[in-house]
Formats: sequence, structure tokens, C-alpha cells
Amino acid sequence: MKAMILDAPGGLDRLRMVERPDPGAPGPGMIRVRLHATSLNYHDYGVVSGRMPTEDGRIPMADGAGIVEAVGEGVDDFAAGDAVVTCFFPDWQEGPARVGDFQRVPGDGIDGYGCEVVVAPATAFTRAPKGYDHVEAATITTAGLTAWRSLVVDGGLKAGDRVLVLGTGGVSIWALQIARMMGAEVAVTSSSDQKLERARSLGAAHVVNYRMQPDWGKEVYRWAGEGVDHVVEVGGPATLAQSIDAVRIGGHIGLIGVLTGRAGEVPTATLMAKQARLQGLIVGSRRMQMEFVRALDTAQWRPVVDRRFPLAELADAFRLQESGGHFGKIGVEW
Repeated sequence: MKAMILDAPGGLDRLRMVERPDPGAPGPGMIRVRLHATSLNYHDYGVVSGRMPTEDGRIPMADGAGIVEAVGEGVDDFAAGDAVVTCFFPDWQEGPARVGDFQRVPGDGIDGYGCEVVVAPATAFTRAPKGYDHVEAATITTAGLTAWRSLVVDGGLKAGDRVLVLGTGGVSIWALQIARMMGAEVAVTSSSDQKLERARSLGAAHVVNYRMQPDWGKEVYRWAGEGVDHVVEVGGPATLAQSIDAVRIGGHIGLIGVLTGRAGEVPTATLMAKQARLQGLIVGSRRMQMEFVRALDTAQWRPVVDRRFPLAELADAFRLQESGGHFGKIGVEW
């Protein structure tokens, strides 16, 4: 089978296509999946760029979507022909968070899904949303589930809530769509007026160009009246203080990303005065993903895929991500 691998020490020019042995028939509790798509995440970029070193020859990509070709003995959840998607944490089935590292994350600690065929435990997959093509389905397993967990599982999002999402990348646009699906109002920040207009077309009620409005946290607070109920915080240290400014007393901030760095000052007095909940999170469990898929099966929303690349051009897909020129997700299909 064809597989994309990453040669140590990493870097986009060290991605290359190779032939790997076919994994064969699935054993007990396993399924064989013919993969057709993946999507790019900031974590994947950290691995392939060499910023998060991994094993030489690692197959990258945490997201995978495809069709079940065969099931092993004892597998009842799936049958040949089912459309499935992978799980970011294949060992975290349900319950509270039980993992805080990436040792068992596909594309990082173990081989990922930048390949044609995989044989893996059935419990490392869920069904794909009905009607989604493979690229659309691949967007739910990291970015989509992260947004779902932050807003719905951890945040208890309800109709009428007000939500702030930072930027227009994969997690943020999924958060905008989930919030609208649940009947919430959404504010979006970006440095691009063109991207903000696209966010409006997806249902954003308020948009802020953070370059034109340096105190965007206070601006969003005023828009919401007494602050927003939820913040999907993907920036990290350089944006957290403004997110705290934007949130209401007793509100919820989901700390998802570290795009502006891994450490920084937290305005603890303001956070204390707001009595807000600052919740760190990394994606979610298989059970959360199954519930997310069930919700998507009843909704009319489809993920926003900016561009699609063939697997052989995976490095070019990451170069687009690196440029920050995309809106929503970047897909790869084969």
C-alpha cells in the first residue's frame, strides 16, 4: 500500500510517499479500513514541521475517514461497507479525561492515517456522519470534536447563549457552526475583513477585526451586554487576557490552543473577579464523538473545507496551513 511517511528530524521537505506492506486481514476485535481522506490540524503541523519530534518513518495525520472492508471475530459495531472515522485518542472510550499526552495519538506517538489501508481495533473508530463525503467526515475527529466538547460537553451550551470564537481556522469555524446549530449567537474575531464576511454568511451575529479594534475583548463584552457565556480560546497567552475581558461573570472559557505560545501571564485577579471557569482540553473521547455524530445526523450543517489536496501533495497542504490563508479546514483525499 502507499503511505506518506516523515523522515527524522521532520520538516515539510522530509515528507515522502513510500510503499508499505499491506496490513492484511483483521484479527479478533479489529477492522480493516480502506482510507480515503484526512484533514490538517495544528497538532499535525507540529509533528511534520519537527516542532514535536516523533519516530523516524512515522506515518502522520491524526484524522482518517474511509470504508470498512472486513471485520474480525467479535466485532458487532461495524460491517463491511460502513463509512467510518477514526478517534484522536483511540484508548479513551468514555468517562472523564484519562490521558494528558500524545503517546498513543495516531500520527504522533503511533502511526497515523496518511496511508491507503489500516487494520486497527474497532474501538478506535466511530461511524461517519450520514451524507458526509470522506473529507468532510475527516474534519470531525479532531477539530470538530474539540469544538463540540468545549461548547456542549464541558460548557453545557444551550439555545440563546452567546459565544465568542477566535479566528477562522478549523476549530473556530466548527465552533461557529455548532453554536448556530444549537441556537446560540456567535461573535467571531479575525484580522481579515474578507474572512469576517464569510463568517457572517455562516451565521455570525457580530464580527471584530482585532487589528482595527485592539481592545476586542471589551468590544465583544459590550456586544453581549454582560459578556459572552462561552469563549473558544485557541490563541493562548497573547489572547487569553482579552478572552477573560469578553466573558461574563460565571462564564466558561475553553482553552484549546497555543497558537501564540506555550506559556504566559494570566490576569488572575480579573479571572477571579469574573468567577469564570477556565477549562483546558484536548479533543475528546470516543463516546463524545459518537454523540457528536448523532447530533450531526439530525442537522443540516456541513463542515467548511477550504481546499482539497491529493495525498502526494501533503506538504503543499501544510504550506497553505502555515500561511494562515485558509478558512475552515484543509482536506486531503485519495
